[in-house]
This record gives sequence, structure tokens and C-alpha cells, in this order.
Amino acid sequence: MMSIINELLDPIPLPDMVQVEQSFDVPIVQDVAKEVQRVIQKRDVLQRIKHGDRIAIAVGSRGVAELPVLTRETVSAIKNAGGAPFIVPAMGSHGGATGDGQKEVLAELGVTEDSIGAPIVASMDVVKVGEIHDGMSIYTDKNAYEADHIIVINRIKPHTAFRGEVESGLTKMVTIGLGKQRGAEAAHILGFGHMAEHVPEMARIVCQNAPVLFGLGTIENAYDEVAKIVAIPAARFADEEPELLLEAKDMMPKLFIDPIDVLIVDEIGKDISGDGMDPNITGRFGTPYAEGGANAIKVAVLRLTYKTSGNANGIGLADVTTRAVFEQTKLEKGYANALTSTVCEVVKFPMFMESEALAVKAAIKTCHNPNFDQARVVRIKNTLDIKEIQVSKSLIPEVEKHSQLRVLSNPEPIALQV
Repeated sequence: MMSIINELLDPIPLPDMVQVEQSFDVPIVQDVAKEVQRVIQKRDVLQRIKHGDRIAIAVGSRGVAELPVLTRETVSAIKNAGGAPFIVPAMGSHGGATGDGQKEVLAELGVTEDSIGAPIVASMDVVKVGEIHDGMSIYTDKNAYEADHIIVINRIKPHTAFRGEVESGLTKMVTIGLGKQRGAEAAHILGFGHMAEHVPEMARIVCQNAPVLFGLGTIENAYDEVAKIVAIPAARFADEEPELLLEAKDMMPKLFIDPIDVLIVDEIGKDISGDGMDPNITGRFGTPYAEGGANAIKVAVLRLTYKTSGNANGIGLADVTTRAVFEQTKLEKGYANALTSTVCEVVKFPMFMESEALAVKAAIKTCHNPNFDQARVVRIKNTLDIKEIQVSKSLIPEVEKHSQLRVLSNPEPIALQV
């Protein structure tokens, strides 16, 4: 069978590529540790902490920039206020929906007891804290619920599957992250079409019935760097987070080449995005409730990240991949996410080829551009790192006309495993 595939793909030319720099005019926080202390002091969010109070700090599973620093400095501020901080993983069903798995995810992100100076208490135990109007139960982490106060740390950004006044950020972490597997499952049961309405309502109820004190939120710039840090009292989440989401959307990176015949993504993983590769960059969404990103006819994924540990959630948004990805995939990990989120499209497996070269050839052959040697090909490392990209030689004139693009190299044969 594979000889037939080889015969079909043999005539397809692989393009010469050039390195291109994308430039974004963005702010950056120069001293993250100092800024954390400044915003906490400015908003006076620790005034309710009494000596000896146990403070649960909720930390998630995404690749949040400077997460160890954000966590460490929050721990330090709490200790200085007389509190006794501890970390609870707030990542829904991630980490295989086990306490040990979630602790391992935090370690991979650089959050360990040694690095941040506080114990990590990881459990999937939850308590029911209320219901919303349609009878949907709301849960929160038992250890956090039993603490004197809860603080959440998260990045505020566009979600990968829905649009609303609040999307990914502090509000969603309160409802779904702290809800663990059971809470995340409940929040997703009616699908992403209801998420924009349910997330704020559920967060309001959690904050009424659990001791949520404040949230430390960040906005990241187009280079995956911290651009802004805020401390928001829990009672102000609904008032302040929507404006911060708009700021985050303005700073989002994007691919300036558009449209694209073939988008090559070197690696995907849960450490990159909840969907493996951020749809806000690729334009490939698992639901009809969100839009944006590139207009790519075909998407080829070449590898999984090491940190994703076989979780290929998001591979279903690609058109073609490699046998290596197929063999590295631990289906149960992605299936656990799909069963919790109710989005099955992201774990469906695409056509896979024996090598990276064949995968790219397959994408070019099926991209609907009959002039294969003129295909508009863009290659990125992953959706977090698009400062430098590669584009096919045919796109050089277009790059040279764009004020935010700069050619960095001469054309060279595309580097792929064969």
C-alpha cells in the first residue's frame, strides 16, 4: 500500500524556504517579580489575611509565561502578610485527571515545592458549591474550599473554542480549573455554545460560596512575554476582566501571510495550547463558536512536544501528520480531554505518512493549488513561537512588501525527516 502512496507523492516538489522575521510592536514587563509585588500592594488584596491563615494558590496547566516567578512572588507576598500558602493544581481534567498527574504537569512547568517555596497539595477531590439555573452542579477543589482564602493565577487570553465577554483567564480558572475533572465535565456538558453565558455565572456562585480572595492575571504580548500584570479582587472579576481580554486580543500574535496553501506546524502539545496548537493562530477551531487566525487550506503537523507526554489533543485539527506522531500518541490522554470538554473533533486522527517529507508533500498535493512549485507554504515551530517563521521561496516578493516582515536568509531546501 505504501508503495502506491510513494508513487502518488513522488512527483510533488518540496519548496525551498527562507527564514522570515515577524515584528510586533508590543509592551513588556521588564521585572516580573517586582511588578507582582507592586500590583499586589497597589490593590491591597492581602488586607483580609490574618496570621496563620491557610491560603490556597490555584495554578493551572498552560504554558503561562514566567509562571514560576508569578507563583513564587505570590507565595512570598502571602508569607509576608502572615499567611501559610500552599499550591493547588487548577487544571480541570488535565494531567490524566489524577492528583499525581497534575502535580507532574506543574513540575514540567517549573512549579515545584522547592522552586516556589510552598507545598503542593494535589487531589481530585471536590465539593459542590452550588447550581446554576438549569440544575448544573458547580464544584470546586476540596483543599482550596477548606482553606481560609483562595488566590488564582492565570493568563487572560482569547479562548480556543468560544467567544464571550470573558474567555480564558481568572473567571474560567475559578469555574473549570478549580472544578477539577468533575467540575470541568459539568461546565462542558451543554457544549461550548453555552460557555460564554455559563462561565461568568458559575464563577459568581463559586466566589459567593468559596473563599476566593483575588486573582493575579497576566496579559502576554505577541512574543509570549509578560506585557501586563494585574491583581483583581474576586468581587471585581466581572467588571475588570472583559476589558483585559480586549487588551489581550489586541496583543495576540498572528501570521501576516494570508491566505496560506500549506501551514506546517513542527510541534503541538498541551504545553503549547489546550488544543495542542492555538486555533487563534492556525484558524483551525474544534467548535463553530469561535473564529480568527490564519486562512490555511491544509495543515500538516510533524511532531508532539516532549512535555505533552503523548497527549495529542488537537491533532484532529490537522489534515495530515506523521507515523511518529501516531506512535507517540497516548490516546487515552486526549480522549479524557474530549470526554470532559465534549469536543471530539480534536482527537480524531488525520491521515498520517511515514515521514515528515511525505506528510508535507501530501499537504501540498491536496492544497488545491495546481502549481505545486508555487504553493504558498508557511512553517512555524509551534503556535507560541512565531517571531521567526519560514516561508516558501515563492512568497519572497510578498514578504519584501510587508512592513512587519523581513527576510533573514537565502532560500534553502526545506529541512525534513525523510
